[in-house]
Amino acid sequence: MTLPSVEFLLIAGRAVFLVFSFIVASISFTAWRRATQRQTAQLLSQTQLVLQRLAELEARVDGTRSAIADLRERLDRPATPAASPAPSPGYRIAIRLARGGASREELMSGCGLTLAEAELVRRLHGPQAPELRQVS
Repeated sequence: MTLPSVEFLLIAGRAVFLVFSFIVASISFTAWRRATQRQTAQLLSQTQLVLQRLAELEARVDGTRSAIADLRERLDRPATPAASPAPSPGYRIAIRLARGGASREELMSGCGLTLAEAELVRRLHGPQAPELRQVS
């Protein structure tokens, strides 16, 4: 048997090295492609989450806009003061008496007021004590 020549061994060694390099390159490329696919899938899921949160924020902003529009409408509407009912004749008389200096008992007996009502009418419409008056 004859031994192969050195040239043949070098060519065979190069061929084996090329095949080995090709296998390593294909494994590396496959791993790189899978990693890229995983990253893309992760990026898409994060993008979906961001879009979902953005839609929720848009809904909140729309709700806030409508609430602000309602408040603006309320503020722009002319305020109609509620017509306060005219005081009853008993209160009118009590107010006149209180301005004249009548006591609580006189207001209660003459106008049919309760103690609290008579005291309130006296405080609101009665003459002020000189020491209680303050100059503004």
